[in-house]
Amino acid sequence: MIDYVIDHIPLTTPHNRRPGHPLHATTLTIHNTANPTSTARNERNWLTNPSNTATASFHIVIDEKEAIECIPLGENAWHAGDGSGASSGNMTSIGIEICESGNYDRTVELAAELIASMLTERGWGTDRLRRHYDWSGKNCPRLMNEDGHWDGWKAFVEKVDGYMKEEEPMLSPEDANHIILFLSAAYMATEVGEARAEFNRLANELRKASGQPPQP
Repeated sequence: MIDYVIDHIPLTTPHNRRPGHPLHATTLTIHNTANPTSTARNERNWLTNPSNTATASFHIVIDEKEAIECIPLGENAWHAGDGSGASSGNMTSIGIEICESGNYDRTVELAAELIASMLTERGWGTDRLRRHYDWSGKNCPRLMNEDGHWDGWKAFVEKVDGYMKEEEPMLSPEDANHIILFLSAAYMATEVGEARAEFNRLANELRKASGQPPQP
């Protein structure tokens, strides 16, 4: 499993790179960094580098060693190149950058494993995956496209699907929801905030174990 680091850029980052708009994501969008020498840490630091005048940003960047979450997954980033419309990739999708430096094959494996986990956690399938290309026609993720043939992308989606099958739920949704129903009785029987929070946590653990998305 990849080392997942949360290192959010400030809301005050110049050039509106973290606008703070709420994001209710429906897809995950995959990119390549288009920089063969840059690591995940380099990419994170570039977002706050004073010499960077671009508005572009992303949520997560992955290399052969770590994944860094740069913008909260509940906020939008500027990564899809298709504006700010309600149905744009920028406003509906989590942007994930895959670094090209170092051992790229290992980076792709780690990316596929992380993305499989993200899909499973949300109760989504690989049909929720998008290329940058799907939003704006940009040749990205470029290392998954060879002369207009997206065989690399198809192979990546299959790799993600393989990891998802390894993570098949240990508990059926029906059984999980029956247990949650019993928990809800205990939840309603108490007005203690800490106890209610714990019941809610346990219910979400059951949802995750059965492949269902957590609830607030």
